[in-house]
Amino acid sequence: MNDGQADTTEQRLRALLLEGLDGAGPAYHAFLKEMTAHLRAYFRRRLRGLPDEVEDLLQETLLALHNQRHTYDVTQPLTAWVHAIARYKLIDLLRRRAHREQLHVPLDDHDTLFTSADLDAADARHDLALYLEQLPSRQRLPIIHMKLQGLSVSEAAALTGMSESAIKVGVHRGLKALAALFGAHS
Repeated sequence: MNDGQADTTEQRLRALLLEGLDGAGPAYHAFLKEMTAHLRAYFRRRLRGLPDEVEDLLQETLLALHNQRHTYDVTQPLTAWVHAIARYKLIDLLRRRAHREQLHVPLDDHDTLFTSADLDAADARHDLALYLEQLPSRQRLPIIHMKLQGLSVSEAAALTGMSESAIKVGVHRGLKALAALFGAHS
């Protein structure tokens, strides 16, 4: 979706929601219907290995949007608000799944509880956080939003207030700077 289409979609969805909040039932129904298609695609991209979870997560998110519609700040981009709710629901799902999987770990399988891979991953996350802190925010924030959180260019731009081209440049320059930092410390 190009910038013009994203802006048009944002404006159309925002208008439908605002009409719905003012009591226009058909507009609110149209908002939910269109949002369903967007959220389904969003969750399918992120849950490729868990297709059965997509519809459940979609329903939870739509219910949360409905229940929290009064919290939408009309001065902010709608898609940022929607995607924040969707991300929280996705994280909740992943936490629930991780918790269920942990319940099925055999108690006598203690050798695998503290693997070095877990410690290595924790060390890598810590190192990355330290290096990211050394970058200016115009590079750090685009990397965090796009590369670590998986947001699109337009979503990252909406969250940061930066232009989409500034987001792309920030990611490119930031990754180059991170590579230099990692290289200097290797």
